[in-house]
Amino acid sequence: MEPLKRTEQKPSPPVRSSGNKRKPAEKSWLSSNWLKGGILLLVFFIWAGIVAAVHTHKDLPPGLSFEGKAYRAESVDFLYDLSYKKDGGYHQEQMIFDRVNQAIAEAKEFIVVDMFLYSGYYDNDQSFPPLSGQLTESLLDAKRRHPAMPITVVSDEVNTTYGSHPSPELERLKAAGIGVVLTDTDPLRDSVPLYSAVWRMGFQWFGQSGKGWLPNPLADSAPKVTLRSYLKLFNVKANHRKVVATENTALVLSANPHDASFNNSNIGFQITGSKDFISEVVGTEQAASAMSGGPAHLQPKAADKQEEPARPEAASGNGTQEQAAPSRDAVTVRLLTEGKTYARLLDSISAAPKGSEIRMGMFYLADRKVIDVLLDASARGVSIQLLLDPNENAFGHSKTGIPNRPVAAELRKKTGGKIAVKWYNTAQEQFHTKLIDIRHPDGSAVINGGSANFTPRNLDDLNLETNVEITAPAGSKITQDLDRYWDRLWNNRDAEYSLEYPAYEDKLVGFKRIVYHLQDMLGFTTY
Repeated sequence: MEPLKRTEQKPSPPVRSSGNKRKPAEKSWLSSNWLKGGILLLVFFIWAGIVAAVHTHKDLPPGLSFEGKAYRAESVDFLYDLSYKKDGGYHQEQMIFDRVNQAIAEAKEFIVVDMFLYSGYYDNDQSFPPLSGQLTESLLDAKRRHPAMPITVVSDEVNTTYGSHPSPELERLKAAGIGVVLTDTDPLRDSVPLYSAVWRMGFQWFGQSGKGWLPNPLADSAPKVTLRSYLKLFNVKANHRKVVATENTALVLSANPHDASFNNSNIGFQITGSKDFISEVVGTEQAASAMSGGPAHLQPKAADKQEEPARPEAASGNGTQEQAAPSRDAVTVRLLTEGKTYARLLDSISAAPKGSEIRMGMFYLADRKVIDVLLDASARGVSIQLLLDPNENAFGHSKTGIPNRPVAAELRKKTGGKIAVKWYNTAQEQFHTKLIDIRHPDGSAVINGGSANFTPRNLDDLNLETNVEITAPAGSKITQDLDRYWDRLWNNRDAEYSLEYPAYEDKLVGFKRIVYHLQDMLGFTTY
């Protein structure tokens, strides 16, 4: 028998049981973490959407978006500041803060001042008269003359660059016992919801104060700024009002006590002889103060015959008391804040019949509803003249021409040039005016002016704004004053105030129109 042959078997490859198990585990780990990440991201976006929706549609604090009654005023004075080129030189005419300082000097019972930009900072290579310092001295003098008189200054956090540093002017007022309220804009609706929702969910909790290390966006002479202040700035929310009230008078202005704004052209109205109107102005300022944790009463009870000063209710459309309808021959004033300015503006343009004239001097014109009613008015035979800032300069820095240049091009194109557009002949300053003057065929006027640019941010219950609507018969002093002002600027009566449309006709206007519409849609803009 043959010996049995031993058959050699090749060793089987080792079974990598542990390796075979690890691969599925890796897949499971990856898919699990991706799933968790996806769920967390989804939750974040849902929560951000809820925060954005809540803070863009929430109710405004009490007393905001106010429409007063029409009151007859003893006197309504039109005020203006102008800067212009003439005979090879640069000239200024200043009326507004002369009247402001005079009103403060004459006050004996109370003073309320609300100013957006109240600052002496400007770039080191610039020089301006001390506009903010003069107002500060006027208020300090008033406090020395009448130590017991309540004086309150309401302003915006822009003057502390959103909490990065104290304001020298406001600190001086506080040290003298003058009440200072920095407006808390967080209760206002968010104008940049995509950003503000994220800011509210996280960044806001870290505050803004601390040692700044970033350049100040307002002036290189101002203190450095923290990153957290920039993060708050990007919400683009403001108390943009420019108001002064005493027991004798109220001033509604487009001008700021800001040194770097000294050369800007501005307008304002001074109303005297209407206690009701003054009381409403104080009431709207009390609302801004109360919203910000400041005093709820800004004038003594003895300053008015009522038991306590009137405080308007939010969006009530009601003034302080019922009053007989004024005579058609009387000049009347109506206080408007926030979105009530918007509603009255649209109504007044829409109500202008064929044969009316609209004259508008404006720093920013961007709101689509305002643009639409202007187009409608032109189509029904209303003559429209627009004198706009070219959006060329801001405190010595170049701008892009948005929004006014693409908007002007659109209005001219859609009306075949029927809407006449001119540009204010600026140097390094701004045509900072916010004014519309509607003249009906019988010569009567509806005038609207104050702090509000005609933009969504200024009109649509986002910023705090104060305007006055004035109705006046033909031949009244206020209409004659405005006639002279407009004729001087539009027709260049004694200097070259305005330039024809081609002076700033923009070759890139198509691209800028796209940028303007994107900014309008998303809110990522300062206008």
